Amino acid sequence: MILLKNFKNIFLIPELLKKLMFTLGVIIVFRIGSFIPVVGINVPVLADYMNKAGGAGGLLGYLDVISGGSLYRSTLFALGISPYISSSIIMQLMSMTVPYFERLIKEGDYGYKVLNQYTRYLTFALSVMYSMTYATFLERSGLVLEPGFSFKIIFVMSLTLGSMFVMWLGEQISLMGIGNGSSMLIFAGIAARFPDYFIKTIYSVQTGSLHIFMAFFILLFFVAITGCIVFLEKGDRKIPVQYARRVVGRKVYGGQSSYIPFKINTAGVMPVIFASSIINIPMFALQMLSARWDWAKSLVDHFSYTGFLFNVLQFGLIVFFTFFYTELVYNPDKLSDQMKKNGGFIPGIRPGKNTADYFYYILTRVGLVGALYLGCLAVLPNLLLVLVPTMPFYLSGTSILIAVGVVLEFASQIESYLIERRYEGFLSTGRMKTRTAS
Repeated sequence: MILLKNFKNIFLIPELLKKLMFTLGVIIVFRIGSFIPVVGINVPVLADYMNKAGGAGGLLGYLDVISGGSLYRSTLFALGISPYISSSIIMQLMSMTVPYFERLIKEGDYGYKVLNQYTRYLTFALSVMYSMTYATFLERSGLVLEPGFSFKIIFVMSLTLGSMFVMWLGEQISLMGIGNGSSMLIFAGIAARFPDYFIKTIYSVQTGSLHIFMAFFILLFFVAITGCIVFLEKGDRKIPVQYARRVVGRKVYGGQSSYIPFKINTAGVMPVIFASSIINIPMFALQMLSARWDWAKSLVDHFSYTGFLFNVLQFGLIVFFTFFYTELVYNPDKLSDQMKKNGGFIPGIRPGKNTADYFYYILTRVGLVGALYLGCLAVLPNLLLVLVPTMPFYLSGTSILIAVGVVLEFASQIESYLIERRYEGFLSTGRMKTRTAS
């Protein structure tokens, strides 16, 4: 009853309700575009090919999970938000290494505006590259009704425009909706496949290809992983902070104790999203090279869900981007300077450089635990596929992490809106005992 009451409070805040309706409308538009096929594709033959080849792993099966089934049907939004995410990663890396982009970052809002424009240009280039690779693959596989130059032009234009439109939709959610736009669209694509997974599991049990006890084991496995994610996402390391007392006129400021929370997973779901996007690049490259060289064809076989190279690369990228994104979000030197200006200090640690070094030390230790946790959870479902080869669907650990992480962040933002306007929190952990606004 308390949860329903708090849920009802959402509809009492016009601004929050408007943002929720806008986000829902954008997601509906995104899902509609995921069902509009590109002209020139033999969709039934493509679906049969995906069931036989993509369902067992590899490039098509992996990308189909991330795109929410759009690749399965070769729709306008088959590329999804992946090109934009990849471009954002590349530009962030360049902003830390290339002097020109470093200067843009220091210029404030104008520099970020120019950097975002370069990100859009790079998104366009990657979309063209991805769509050309996909078109070549479809022609060589005999899945095109009338192959040729005209088909490639129409196909590349369709997928590129679809990718740019999806990028625009994500930006609109970030500006006028709730949550991070890119994350919300990826979550919508992943969650759209859940009903199909349940139907396939029930059908497999009915036909006898999957034992009912094995089906319960698979269900318990994913429930346990989800619970583990929720538990660890709430974990943090609290750094005690003491503020010195200051007398200004007749008023006394400071003198209280507080703490700085460093979450176990300080980077959230972004490292997983980054790793999912970056891993597309070598997979696309190997798919193109496999038609000419045998060594590339053998590597493509290893880039499956159960392949050694795929899992090692995925684990390594998640660990790397966890530290990388934490470095972008947390600046120990800046945090130390702000504490020093406000008269705050950590008991037993000198203000200034010693405090910044202590923050670096804590972030490194906590970040390592978070990176290993993200990497292991991304690889565990792949090991389940090895133990249960008859599993009727594939739900990657990356997809679970993104889905659960986005839901937690989404609920946290709604929670902040409710508490800011003196309503009880949406989550039981954030409930405030204050007078409810009328």
